[in-house]
This record gives sequence, C-alpha cells and structure tokens, in this order.
Amino acid sequence: MKFEILTGYFIFLFQYFEVESMDSQPIYREKIDLDILIQRSQELMDNLESCTLCPHACRVNRKKGEIGHCRAGMELEVASYGPHYGEEAPLVGYRGSGTIFFHHCPMHCIYCQNWTISQGHGEKISIETLAGYMEELQALGCHNINLVTPTHYLPQILAAIVMVVRNGLNIPIVYNCGGYESTATLKKLDGIIDIYLPDAKYSNKETAEKLSGISGYPEAMKAALKEMHRQVGDLKVDQQGIAQRGLFIRHLVLPNHLAGTQEIIAFIAEKISPTAAINIMAQYYPTYHAFQCPSLNRRLSRQEYEEALKIARDVSPHFQLNF
Repeated sequence: MKFEILTGYFIFLFQYFEVESMDSQPIYREKIDLDILIQRSQELMDNLESCTLCPHACRVNRKKGEIGHCRAGMELEVASYGPHYGEEAPLVGYRGSGTIFFHHCPMHCIYCQNWTISQGHGEKISIETLAGYMEELQALGCHNINLVTPTHYLPQILAAIVMVVRNGLNIPIVYNCGGYESTATLKKLDGIIDIYLPDAKYSNKETAEKLSGISGYPEAMKAALKEMHRQVGDLKVDQQGIAQRGLFIRHLVLPNHLAGTQEIIAFIAEKISPTAAINIMAQYYPTYHAFQCPSLNRRLSRQEYEEALKIARDVSPHFQLNF
C-alpha cells in the first residue's frame, strides 16, 4: 500500500462560517451508540446480496462475486491514503485531511481527472486494514477521516468504523462523493457522518447520461443534498477555521454551460440553504475521454468561471463561497 502525502498551502478565510465550540465531539460520539452502529453496519452488509447502495440499484449479489455498474466486488480496493493538502482549506487545516481514496465509482465521467482510480483496480485490503489506516491518520494528527468515493464500499467502511470507534476514533468523518446517492443509504449514515462533501454536477439528466453514464442524476442529487443537510445542517468550523460538521457542496463549472450552474445554484439557495457552503471550482481541463466530446474539448474560460461566480453571488449574497 502506498502512503501518499500531497502538499500545498492554503490561507484561511473563515470569518463567514458559523463557529462550533472547540470542545464539540464528532457526531458519532454525540448521537449514536455502538450497538446501533453495529446494526447499521450489518444492515448495509446484508444489502450486498442484492446491491442497491446507489441509485443504479443493480441488485447484483456481490457476496457471490457478481459485479454491477460500479465494478466493485466484496473486497475493498484502496488506491492511496494519507494527509492530503489539496482539499478545501477548512478540511485541510494545518495538518491535512486524512484522505482514503477508494477504487471504482458509480459514475463514469468521460472527463474524470482521477480516472486511474475511479475506473481502475487497486490493492485489495481487509476491513481490519482499513480500520488501521483510519487509526494511523488520526495518530498523524489529521483533522478528519476523508472517505473519497465511498458509496460502493459503505458496508465494509462502516464495519471498519465500528472497530475504530471502539478504539477511540475522535475526529470528524467526511463523506466525499459525486452526489449520485440513494437517500435510503444516506439515512443509514445519520448520526455517523459529520461532514458531507458532495458534488452537484448537472442540472440536466440527458447531460448526466451522456457525460457520466448515469440516469436520473438531477433528481438523485437534489434528494441527496436535502437529506445530507437535514442530518448535518450548514457547514460549521471551530475557532481555527477547521470544519467540524455540515454540508459542503462542490460544483465544477464545465465549458459551454454544460453543468447547468444557474439551475443548481438556484436549487441550493431555495431548497437547501441561502447560507450554504459552496466551492465553485474552475479546475476543469479535458482529460480521459473528454477529447472525444467537442463541447468538452477545451479548458474552462475565465469568462465562464466569472459568470458562475456572479450567478452565485446574485442568487444569494450569504453563500459561503470558494475556499
């Protein structure tokens, strides 16, 4: 297993966040006991006999080796783990976000910047090994455990969380996903996940099908964001500006207005929160299979990005924008 440290530097701009008490505990220490955590873990593990973890609802029996849309089997596959300094400043802090990058993904974006992870195979590890990674990341001083693309491995991840909670895990858990989530699955995470970090990728279902191979994305994403916000509310930071709890939405601006920024931002303001934390991202570049799509075959222009920022500021001046 490769232990990967990604470096960078971020300046904190957290005066607009709601500040959480310094002595606050992770949500799983406050709201859920170990017996319920064990029960939720088992319920999700049972789901693998007819998998409906994500909206694809493939209903394959992963316990018997059947493979669905995400291409994940029963065994965990992790690409890398370690303190990561490439996330948003409230997650990175000054000791890094403790990221664990999982192989495979329910989405198949033709422009995926991490396609070697999302579409490739990695080292297979045990649940006990994953628990060990989490304990190591906490021991290194990371501010959180950041689960990157975790949905298809949630039963195994929850089993690992049971182990590390028994052993004293006491930092927030981040659920870092593409926004294509099942609300039934998310409800199993109520009282466990501290920070939800979803993408809000598309407002148009045909675009989602063409670019990411997923059906019903806007409806699934909107329902997921509502459920996430119901569980954890707006993003809150401690007195040092480090995220402790809440919903933190990412929106990648695509060339030629393909993401539907206007509609997504309006939905967030009207149905989620006018003070939501949103990272409107400008880092799109054509990679993987994007060169085969004329509308994606170039970088984002400065004008397109500035238009997206203006949309957000006009829709709600109280958004917590960009990090």
